[in-house]
Amino acid sequence: MSDRDDEPRTSPRPSRRLLRPAAAAGSGPPRGAGRFAAVLRAPARPGEPLFAQAPKAWQRMLPYAVAAVFVATLLPVTITVLAGDYGLDGGWAGALGVAQTVPLLLAVSRPLPAWALVLGADTVGALVLTGADRVAGHSWPWPPMTVVGYLALMVFLGLREPARTMAGVWLATGAVGVVLGFMAPEGVSQTTALLFVLAGCLLALAGVLRGLGDAQRRIAEQESISEAERARRTLLEERARIARELHDVVAHHMSVITVQAESAPYRLPGMAEPVQEEFAAIAAGARESLGEMRRLLSVLRSDGAGSGGGADGERAPQPGIGRIRQLVEATVRAGQPVELSLAAGAERAAPPAVDLSAYRIVQEALANVVRHAPGARTRVSVTHDAREVLVVVANGPSEDGTPVVEGSGGGTGHGLVGMRERVRLTGGTLDTGPLPGGGFRVAARLPLDAPTEEAS
Repeated sequence: MSDRDDEPRTSPRPSRRLLRPAAAAGSGPPRGAGRFAAVLRAPARPGEPLFAQAPKAWQRMLPYAVAAVFVATLLPVTITVLAGDYGLDGGWAGALGVAQTVPLLLAVSRPLPAWALVLGADTVGALVLTGADRVAGHSWPWPPMTVVGYLALMVFLGLREPARTMAGVWLATGAVGVVLGFMAPEGVSQTTALLFVLAGCLLALAGVLRGLGDAQRRIAEQESISEAERARRTLLEERARIARELHDVVAHHMSVITVQAESAPYRLPGMAEPVQEEFAAIAAGARESLGEMRRLLSVLRSDGAGSGGGADGERAPQPGIGRIRQLVEATVRAGQPVELSLAAGAERAAPPAVDLSAYRIVQEALANVVRHAPGARTRVSVTHDAREVLVVVANGPSEDGTPVVEGSGGGTGHGLVGMRERVRLTGGTLDTGPLPGGGFRVAARLPLDAPTEEAS
């Protein structure tokens, strides 16, 4: 690898899975009034009552309660005004009052049919009022009670229907008013323009709220898709990088096998012909395996990919436990207080894959500490026994005393994803989490034996 391996890498960032607790305060689900406002902006699906997706039962029942209040208020007032002020017959007054107000209950789930019923009833009422005894001097064709009920219906309709439907409703309202205007009795105060303007304003306001709900839902869906794609891309990038490094480790051993097999007849004179042919077959098989490996990984060695510094860096030896001390010294020179406890002989005890994985885990952990807990005291420990290598990186609170949890900043999540992939490659385990007094801890157990088939 290049000299850049001696420095803590700061490009990979912690996993987005650990980012959520810290980000929840700013981007989590709305609560209280905010959540209710989100429910108000989000329209229900066709045939579903308004607010059907609200989190609480009282919120789901609120549209029905509002509609019931309008019906209970407007029904007696409409009958009284039509009979008392307009001088309409009691039977007609009662029938028109029911027809003009009760359909508001249907508007909660079926606003368009409710609008058709109400507009039809209001139109019939206007025609009937042309023959009323005391219609002169009063509002026509839309009495005050009719205007209030119709505007309430516009709110229900605007929260549920698309813009094209709302435009059709608004134009139909104006058209009916214009047609009725030619039949206006003498001395009435026409309310056609009033209802037309107010209905348009409420439809526009409800449509804006509905559009905000649609936009926020689409943004949330795109963010969810982007999050999944980002996590998938991060995982693939880390696997590609591990594959390149694994290729370097395996290629070294395959090259040794090739050289030993080809040089065996010269190092061991007097070898029988069948044995020489066997060694030649081993050498040929090793060379063919190397060629296949290079062909399969050629895509992964494109320019700009990986963590190396170009072709020269890719040909350099891979780092291992023996270079962790240099990595820690470089981190200390960058201003981060780090203590190192490195068991003697750990680099000799670890096989190549474990040796490289231990170095990369320490490198990722120190890079995250530098980014998310600058100035925090950090301890790096690498120990081993006959079965495994234990790598522990733990940091305290940041320099200002604030407890810092890994992943408190934004990022693509390369760090912990890469650690998990490396630990899984060796058949080990990875334990990460915040410390009680603040800070973060990363502990990796890397077995010295080759991983079993189940672990792989």
